[in-house]
Amino acid sequence: MANFYPPGFETKRKTVAIDFDGVIHDAYEGWGDGTCYGNPIPGSVDSIIALSKIYDIVIFTAKAKPDRPLVNGKTGKDLVKEWLLKFNILECVNDVTSEKPRAELYIDDNGYRFYNWDETMDFITNSVK
Repeated sequence: MANFYPPGFETKRKTVAIDFDGVIHDAYEGWGDGTCYGNPIPGSVDSIIALSKIYDIVIFTAKAKPDRPLVNGKTGKDLVKEWLLKFNILECVNDVTSEKPRAELYIDDNGYRFYNWDETMDFITNSVK
């Protein structure tokens, strides 16, 4: 059987990577200045708490890009962590990043499940605007 894990990753705890805006945070006002103003998506807080008992949780978001403007002197990563703390789930999260982390599963509202290129091109041609 093929080894699908890079060296050193085989024995690490499994990771679930979760997008922030539109998956955890409702982002009803769009990007704005990068502030985390919204409320949790229904079920997100309880799900993160439950998943964190089994998996390492990594939140990924463009808000955490290091070159984005500060908001009231705070980085986007700081703002996301404050939001997570406000809803009592910061302790469930192992990291907040702007990059795609190494993970067993990605939960993202803009994702597509790849099976093959024929189906992928059909999906893009008929669905993506």
